[in-house]
Amino acid sequence: MKRLAVLLLLATATLLRAAEAVPAAPDPLEAQVAALVAGPQVTIVHFWAPWCPNCRAELLPDGWKTFTEANPDVKVVFINIWHKGQDPASRLKAAGLGAQPNLLLLNHPNPSRLEEKRLNSFLGQPLTWIPTTWVYRAGKLRVAFNYGEIRFPVLQQMVDDARHDWDHE
Repeated sequence: MKRLAVLLLLATATLLRAAEAVPAAPDPLEAQVAALVAGPQVTIVHFWAPWCPNCRAELLPDGWKTFTEANPDVKVVFINIWHKGQDPASRLKAAGLGAQPNLLLLNHPNPSRLEEKRLNSFLGQPLTWIPTTWVYRAGKLRVAFNYGEIRFPVLQQMVDDARHDWDHE
């Protein structure tokens, strides 16, 4: 009986080690966004949810609509996270967003807001608050606004800075 128990423990340990060695399958949405930010242009990745008051504040007339139209060379990716299954289309349409050719609207498949279940990282970066806005160029994170609504003059300055080469690269 003891030998059987030992064999079962060894078999279980071997299976657990094998499971740990298998890398997690890449998230298709994350792979899509990684390909976008790898391009030479400036790309903004913006995490938000339709229920979030700060996210809604950014949708005012002088917010994202004005910014995307003023920066047609900047790819803007909105990712709806922690959304509890809410479809953001009507809220974005009411704000005049969706038809811009440089704007991509995506829904993360995990709608949970529960901290232990929700999306907590993306592209290797921690994701702890919404709205969160990241500015990339050529695959490199240039600026991260990780806490709260964006101020568009500040975002414009960061995008302008990201358009230029850095001497220390």
